[in-house]
This record gives sequence, C-alpha cells and structure tokens, in this order.
Amino acid sequence: MLPLFDCEVKVICPTILIGMTDKTYQPTLAGLRAFVAVGEKQHFGSAAATLGISQSTLSQALAALEAGLDTHLAERSTRRVFLTPEGKQLLPFARAVIEAADAFTAAAAGVSDPLQGTMRLGLIPTVAPYVLPTVLAGLARRLPSLNVRVIEDQTERLLAILREGALDAALIALPADANGFTEVPIYEEDFVLALPPGHPLSGKRRVSVAALANLPLLLLDEGHCLRDQALDVCHKAGVRAELADTRAASLATAVQCVIGGLGVTLIPQSAVPVEAARSRVGLAQFAAPCPGRRIGLVYRTSSGRDQPYRRLAGIIGELISAQERVRLVK
Repeated sequence: MLPLFDCEVKVICPTILIGMTDKTYQPTLAGLRAFVAVGEKQHFGSAAATLGISQSTLSQALAALEAGLDTHLAERSTRRVFLTPEGKQLLPFARAVIEAADAFTAAAAGVSDPLQGTMRLGLIPTVAPYVLPTVLAGLARRLPSLNVRVIEDQTERLLAILREGALDAALIALPADANGFTEVPIYEEDFVLALPPGHPLSGKRRVSVAALANLPLLLLDEGHCLRDQALDVCHKAGVRAELADTRAASLATAVQCVIGGLGVTLIPQSAVPVEAARSRVGLAQFAAPCPGRRIGLVYRTSSGRDQPYRRLAGIIGELISAQERVRLVK
C-alpha cells in the first residue's frame, strides 16, 4: 500500500497545490489586477491602457505574481499574450478577488459617510405622516446617494432599538431624557386645538389654555409622547382637564373621534394641513405663549457621526421650513 500512497501524492500535488511552495506568499491587488487585465485583453498594451499604467509596470506586476505563485500564468509572444492552463484556471478566482475588493471599498465609503448608502431613520407616529413626503423627496434631491429606510414607532421603542444599533437615528420630540444620545433640535411647532365642527371656539385665534378645563380632552394611547405633552400643557397651565373616555392609537383616529363629537384634542401644527384637508375638523389657536413641542434628531453619541448627522438635521430643518413657507403663502 505504501507505493500506491506515494504515487497518489505525486499526482495530486502538482494539480491542487499550485503556487504553494511558499505558503506565506500573499498576492497583491496590483498583481491580480494586472493578471486579470492581461487575461481579458490578451494584449499588454491594451491591458496597461485599461489600468492606466505603463506596459513595463504591468509586466513587472504580472511577473511578481507569477514568481510568488511559482507558476506561469501567461505565455508571451511578440504579438499576443495567451493564458497558460494554470492561468485559465486561476483567472476566475483573481477576478472574484478584485470584485470583492472593489465592493469592500465601495461599502467602506458608505460606512465612513452615513449620508451615503442605507440609513435607518426612526420617526414617531405624530411626525412621520406629516413630514415624510417633504423630507423624503427633499433628501432624494439633496442626498441622492442616501437610501432611507423608515421605521415608525413610539419614542420609547425607537430609543431602545437605537441603543441596540438596529437604528441609525430618529426624529422625535425633545428632550429625550435618555443617556448616551446626542440631541440636535430641528424645529419647533405650536399645538392647535382640534374641535368638533361648528364648535363655538372653532376659528378662534387666542384661546386660553384654561379653556381645556371645560372640554373633554381626548388623548392618544399610553406610550405616545403627544399624550404626555398634552397632559403637560394642562399641568403647566394649572388646568385639571376632563379626560374623555375615548383613547386613540393614532392622531388621525383621534381627529375622527373629535369630528364625531367625542371630545377635543391637541394636534401639532405640521398635522393641520393634512387633517384639515381630509376632514371637517374645527381648529382654534392658543393665545401666547402658545404651547408646542420641539422636534429633533437623536443618535448614539458613541457612533462618531456627529458632523454628518448634524448636517442631516440641518437639511431636514431646511426642508420643513420651506414646507411651512409654502403653506403660509397658500
């Protein structure tokens, strides 16, 4: 059996272990690029022109690769270049390495600049429906290399997945009151009182917050920051609001309940154009100082992306300001 084993080793080694005489050798990308270019063009001049290098540089890179692998990859002649059988066998692998390296470089560019590639952006439900059309269209123009993935959820859950790294940044009401996050204020907006159609306060421009004491206040479900903000408005004004029995899971549902006479509610100014356009809801503005909220971008302080995220917040702010100017003109 020993001679048979020895014979098998002699047959297998030349086929499988090409270039393994020096197991520490690592081909360079320059050598692999030279090899692929020569294999595809089968002409040194054309291959060198493709890579933007001189023919001598190309020849040296290919020769170094062959020396390191201890095998001939190409047969040179005065007119053309032909790949050896070993060269033909190894060409697809060299091409795959180069493609992987190029993909790695492209991915690294996106990683180093979070405003290129895919970004996971969280938004709270009382912001998303009212600013997304403007923000997404504007970002597509201003940051064409950015692909935004939207995750809509309540503040607490957004912060949880942001902390875990499953989210890159989030557009929420500030302050977040959470450690480990950087907050960048973007815009402030007033609250507007939504009333049933024909309500005596509908159309008023200087309604006192104290009026909430005599109105059934309809709130969103637990977990919505707008619910807490509405209660905070009452608390700061020293008003003990009468809470309606109805609770809504979304602002749109809350407005529909208001229209049905089930109570009144507070809605942010950014929601007014949408909700007023699709319903007969009555609206009233509060007297100064008008209650409202601040919306901003939050992200992990440890992300090391302060500058690009602040740039993103600035762009979002510009887009929303432009939207508001258009609304006022209309």
